[in-house]
Amino acid sequence: MPHDVSLIATIAAGFGLALIFGYFAARLRMPPLVGYLLAGIVISPTTPGFVADIGLASQLAEIGVMLLMFGVGLHFSLDDLMQVRKIAVPGAIVQIGVAVLLGMLTASLWGWDFGASLVFGLCLSVASTVVLLRALESKGLLKSINGQIAVGWLVVEDLVMVLVLVLLPALAGVISSVDSASTTAISSSNIWQTVGITLAKVVAFIVLMLVVGRRVLPKLLWFVAKTGSQELFTLSVVAVAVGVAFGAAALFDVSFALGAFFAGMMMRESEFSHRAADESLPLRDAFAVLFFVSVGMLFDPAVLWNEPVKLVAVVAIIMVGKTIAAVGLVLLFRYPLNTALTVGASLAQIGEFSFILAGLGVGLGLMPVEGQSLVLAGALISIAANSALFAAIEPLQRWIRGRSDLARRLERSVDPLAELPYSTDQTLLTGQVVLVGYGRVGKRIGQKLRDAHIPYVVAEQNREMVDALRHSGIPAVSGDAATPEVLIQAHIARAAMLVIAIPETVHVRKMVDIAKTLNPSVLIVLRTHSEEEAAMFEKENLGKVFNGEKELANGMTTHILRELQSRFVTT
Repeated sequence: MPHDVSLIATIAAGFGLALIFGYFAARLRMPPLVGYLLAGIVISPTTPGFVADIGLASQLAEIGVMLLMFGVGLHFSLDDLMQVRKIAVPGAIVQIGVAVLLGMLTASLWGWDFGASLVFGLCLSVASTVVLLRALESKGLLKSINGQIAVGWLVVEDLVMVLVLVLLPALAGVISSVDSASTTAISSSNIWQTVGITLAKVVAFIVLMLVVGRRVLPKLLWFVAKTGSQELFTLSVVAVAVGVAFGAAALFDVSFALGAFFAGMMMRESEFSHRAADESLPLRDAFAVLFFVSVGMLFDPAVLWNEPVKLVAVVAIIMVGKTIAAVGLVLLFRYPLNTALTVGASLAQIGEFSFILAGLGVGLGLMPVEGQSLVLAGALISIAANSALFAAIEPLQRWIRGRSDLARRLERSVDPLAELPYSTDQTLLTGQVVLVGYGRVGKRIGQKLRDAHIPYVVAEQNREMVDALRHSGIPAVSGDAATPEVLIQAHIARAAMLVIAIPETVHVRKMVDIAKTLNPSVLIVLRTHSEEEAAMFEKENLGKVFNGEKELANGMTTHILRELQSRFVTT
């Protein structure tokens, strides 16, 4: 060829093969991410045929990391995290600790030094945001309390990993010196000096973003939006994401990931944040694909047959160790078994942060290349099996509840929020409304019932919400309303009406069946987002069904007709 086209060749091969392998992965009901990683393996130096330029792929992957973290920042909601903070924060930190400890113990048995073991354990401790969000969305669980806990848990993991990415380069020399007798002369004062300087730079960057970026970036979006140019708006979003990430790295020595994450967080303050997320989505997805392809290029398939025992250990830590730790922690916080299994399945995989950490560990000389290949192989297997884990939640839950007295006791025993207190006014427990869910819709219904002096009892899975309701004098019980115990505690047998206000409609039939069994005359009211689902519920005569879009259209139409009629009368 007359000139160098390695960049074009790398992008063309990456996108083309990612499309083919991603399509087949989707057809096999696996995340397309698996296909993207396989595409990278095909064009890597370790496989025959075309070999893409790894140097160029790595730079494209850096842009992918920036845009991925920018997207995480755009969707990061402190309010959502605060709603589940009592379980998400300690749960995530303890689970990271368990996974790191398991990884370090395993790696030390292989003869790896402290630095390699630590980075390896960290790689296995954090789940993929992309895989988790798409899995929850496909199951309709994203807006449920189970989904909120899983997402909040992962946000805490992400924040911890961002901190690790910042500190790891600064502490690389200290970590590598732990196993080296020749470098033990490093003093503790030098260690703290290194940590102090690094944290000072991070704090300076964060303060700058909170003080200046929080005001400047939303205004920038507003000025660009006023031009009416969609291209300029998209360009401004991408320029901010990449520009802030690069500036953060150049001026404050923090990672591209942290810079892009804070750029997204500051953009979220703008009224155009949803538009910014929508406009940048295609570009973010495109570079995310290149990121996963480039990660696949670093994978050596020989690890599959050369180190099968090590690979089994890695997969066991990711899919068994982390899952058991997460399930146990959620049950310890007295959440239902369904919540525990959902959170456990959500975290039983690793993804983008693991790849970034593995690459950083190899680049700093802390972890061997073999470790990076083991991490990638573990990610491929765990991501591919994640859909099967979600599908197994329901049958596994039935099997455990049917055969294990311990599981039932863990859910219900000595839990003050699982039972209504004896001091509850008994006049509120006859002819009352049982309100399942106290989110945005349930809260409004509860307010209207209170204004009308109609007694009601709330059944809610969010324990923090139940505790707050009781402190405000509202009878509430914690647990999954798809189990008889919860509806019995809400005194469904004496209730006049059951109102199901949760967005998750998977267990609606079970709730209705239990309520009708305990109280055949109870009236049922439920919500749904889908017209098809609404028609199905009405056909099955489950109760009065309200569809969100239909009710919105009815309300707007009523207002329009009333306004037009009043104008017609006055003229």
